[in-house]
Amino acid sequence: MKKFVDTPFLPTEVEIEQITDNSAKITAFPFESGYAITLAHPLRRLLMSSSVGYAPIAVKIEGAKHEFDSIRGMLEDIALFMINLKNLRFKIKGDQEQIEVSYTFNESRDIKGSDLENDDLEVVNGDAHLATINSDCSLTFSVIVQKGIGYVPSEDIRDMIENIRDMIEKEYIPMDAFFTPVKKVTYDIEKMLVEDNPNYEKVVFTVTTDGQISPIDAFKESISIMYSQMSVFNKIFDLSEVKMVENTTEESAVDLKDLIVKIADLNLSARSFNSLDKAGIKYIGDLALMSEVEVRSIKNLGKKSLEEISEKFSELGFPIDGTLDETIASALRKKLEQLKS
Repeated sequence: MKKFVDTPFLPTEVEIEQITDNSAKITAFPFESGYAITLAHPLRRLLMSSSVGYAPIAVKIEGAKHEFDSIRGMLEDIALFMINLKNLRFKIKGDQEQIEVSYTFNESRDIKGSDLENDDLEVVNGDAHLATINSDCSLTFSVIVQKGIGYVPSEDIRDMIENIRDMIEKEYIPMDAFFTPVKKVTYDIEKMLVEDNPNYEKVVFTVTTDGQISPIDAFKESISIMYSQMSVFNKIFDLSEVKMVENTTEESAVDLKDLIVKIADLNLSARSFNSLDKAGIKYIGDLALMSEVEVRSIKNLGKKSLEEISEKFSELGFPIDGTLDETIASALRKKLEQLKS
């Protein structure tokens, strides 16, 4: 017999099945209909985007100035060597977030990931191939391994290297950094019977990592991150901590003439200005109409340049997020067309 309820049913059971060292299933149940996927989808996103890992971010190779160079006596050119290096999965053994390690290899041999292990660094996939050298080769290189999350392109790494020039010499070649230690996450929602109701659900996660972290620890981290992100809403229970915002329209806050100021008048650095100029962006309004994703995709616009532009726009009172009122946006588009015609 069905009955009225006044609170959602709370799931009570969790099961863990260790499939391999780097793969596990986590099952939770029973959820009321619709609740399983509500939790499963953001958890999957957090597992794939926010799990902490380690990656090489820059390499310095004696005798090589750039990634299109080559080394006498090494089978691989520098580009392939860097690809092989990126495929190695590192773990810093101590509490450091960044370390620099140096190596020298002589004589004819195949160099594997395990050859890079030392007191400070572990290579999870030690059998992975790095390079093949002959008896004429003396391969000397240094690698910077960094702790982080997600993916950071080499263009942004280059900006970071410029910001810490006192730590890293100019000969370092920046690399795309793939920090994420989680290789794959899937989830299935299955129906289950609770008492006489067949519409309850269980969610089954399958998590696979690269060995830098166990799948269970990766899952724990994602849960912790979800809790910490949602904790901001705890302030709602104490309104004294909540910033109350007046309901003002965009039209009262934005003056159209401020948006047709030329980019050249912002006194940006040459690097930032050239990136915008080459993309055909001449006025502040061009950027104000773009979403943050569109701005980030501008060619050769690195992290440092984006921060500079965002700071300038903040001073002017315009966020780079494409959220202009549609009436203002429409008028702005027409005005920009007139100016550029």
